[in-house]
Amino acid sequence: WNPGSEAHKLTLNEDNTYSITLSGTGKINFKFTRGSWAKVEKGANCTELANRTSTFGSIQEYTAQVVLWADLCGGNHSAQPNVSILSDTFYIPQLDRNRRIWVYLPPEYDASQQKYPVIYMHDGQNLFDAFYSFAGEWEIDETLNKLFNENGQKCIIVGIDNGGTHRINEYSPWINPTYGGGEGDNYARFLVESLKPHIDSLFRTLPEREYTGIMGSSMGALISFYTGIKYQEIFSKIGIFSPSFWFSPQCYTFAAQTPKTENMKLYFLAGGQENGVTGHCIRMMDTLAKAGFTEEEMLLKTVPNGQHSEWFWRQEFRPAFEWLFSQSTGLENDKKGTGFVSPLFPNPTSGLVYIRSDRGFSGEDTEKNALLKSLTGHFIHTLPFHKNDEILTFDLSAYPDGLYILSLQFSCRQESRLVVKNSIFNSLR
Repeated sequence: WNPGSEAHKLTLNEDNTYSITLSGTGKINFKFTRGSWAKVEKGANCTELANRTSTFGSIQEYTAQVVLWADLCGGNHSAQPNVSILSDTFYIPQLDRNRRIWVYLPPEYDASQQKYPVIYMHDGQNLFDAFYSFAGEWEIDETLNKLFNENGQKCIIVGIDNGGTHRINEYSPWINPTYGGGEGDNYARFLVESLKPHIDSLFRTLPEREYTGIMGSSMGALISFYTGIKYQEIFSKIGIFSPSFWFSPQCYTFAAQTPKTENMKLYFLAGGQENGVTGHCIRMMDTLAKAGFTEEEMLLKTVPNGQHSEWFWRQEFRPAFEWLFSQSTGLENDKKGTGFVSPLFPNPTSGLVYIRSDRGFSGEDTEKNALLKSLTGHFIHTLPFHKNDEILTFDLSAYPDGLYILSLQFSCRQESRLVVKNSIFNSLR
């Protein structure tokens, strides 16, 4: 998705229309631009447009008309007051370029002395302000302000604008012979060596890896994955939305050859309308598992109607944030304890969830109680269950979507597990 690709530049015809001839067959997604995302096509009243889609046979013609261009239709700023532009010309010494940097601060920041976790996010144009977005904004600021008001969750977000025509090059460490790439390692070094130290010096951050995440979509997901895995001593949480693993198959070799050195949380997101993305995520999770990462460290959410588009990533930011930055629950100690009880499955779940014990639920464990707790402590409910010799079955259908702790209290021990309830979740491992 290079908006200034010379290979995809249209030719002006004598009748003042533009055309291009493409070879090959199959389904493609595309948009029209005038050389940059700042000049992408828009709908009536400057509305965002979904990706154009067409399936080409051996010979087929596609005709379209552009209604408006982003730079010519005006638009209103939508960023919340607690979003600011740190710099329009922040220098990237590793690439000898400048970039706009955004910062979102929690609503209470100025009235508090608290320190906060930080997430570094790419494609900053699309995070906060519709005026600058080239494909619709994620509404990160509105979402986090709402979370703060609901349950006090808070975080600093640092948004880094993409480099326009440099975007593809910067977001992949490996060169794709057709599309480019190859500058991703220097971009990752910029985040670690230049930007993060600067942010930590200017703002009240929690600089430790336990409180530092990185997140992106598409090519931004690819560079988030690469940076987070390479610099495990810096990042502990990675949001990987609709990753473009297809662009650089070398990423699988990189994952296989980069050993796990720290505990991580990796949230993968794939839409059912995205060609091959779910399979790519599953392959990557299998690769990471062989490299030492555990099942509890990785989550894949698939959404049947999800598309490779900002509206999809906007609606999925909140559940990803809540899973990645869920508060400490004591699960770590429980998991290191008896080891009698396996992980919940399926997890996430739309209703029924199961848990198995290799030693069976009998004898000294006949006295047991199941408690379902909210992460925020707003409620603790006794949860009925059905049992046989090896499996307990729980039904979460009546509970709202969200993150819960399922605590099993046996006669001589306790086991706890984190469970994700969402009516449209389809979890694949």
